Amino acid sequence: MTAALALFIAAVVLPVFFGKTRAAPLWLGVQAVALAWVGVAQHGAQGWHAAWAVAEVLALRGLLVPWLLHRALKRRAEPAGDLMPSNLFAWAVAVALVALAFEFGTRGSGGPQALTLGAVAATVVLALLVLATNTAPTAQLVALLFMENAIALFESLQTTAWPLPVHLALGAVYVLTAAVGSALIGVPEGHRAGAASDPQAQPDAATPGVQT
Repeated sequence: MTAALALFIAAVVLPVFFGKTRAAPLWLGVQAVALAWVGVAQHGAQGWHAAWAVAEVLALRGLLVPWLLHRALKRRAEPAGDLMPSNLFAWAVAVALVALAFEFGTRGSGGPQALTLGAVAATVVLALLVLATNTAPTAQLVALLFMENAIALFESLQTTAWPLPVHLALGAVYVLTAAVGSALIGVPEGHRAGAASDPQAQPDAATPGVQT
């Protein structure tokens, strides 16, 4: 389970510090693999429920949502940007927040659960930092998806897997967030500018009326 959590943390920290928005679908897929790995390690012996939960994570978070985001980024056709501004101040704040998050995990839960709680807290604070420092719609959507993956990781702190309706609700919210966000960011900038400047889209005030 420690290796799975390390993979999840790497898939959160690396794209925030060094990744580009175009690589976000790949990192979301890696997070999904790590979540499934954690689920197998934590609840693998609990029968069909745990197996269904792992399959749902791989299908929805590992395949469907990254595909939706990749398609939207391809349609948007804009240069790849940073998730977090590349400056020393933002990096220092991010490092401090991650350190505080793992300190919170250590104090809030002892033993093997401390790393999980620290990973959840670190993901949430980094997502909030991206939301606060980057106004690009693509980066903000990615930050929201990171935060929802942190909520899914929080499940591994439970002694038993969450009930099936909770799984369905979390999966539905995650897919709905990705679908609506991808639809909003998937409109190319050129189409927006063209629609705004299209003279046929505006009332033709220069056309005189019919004189009788």
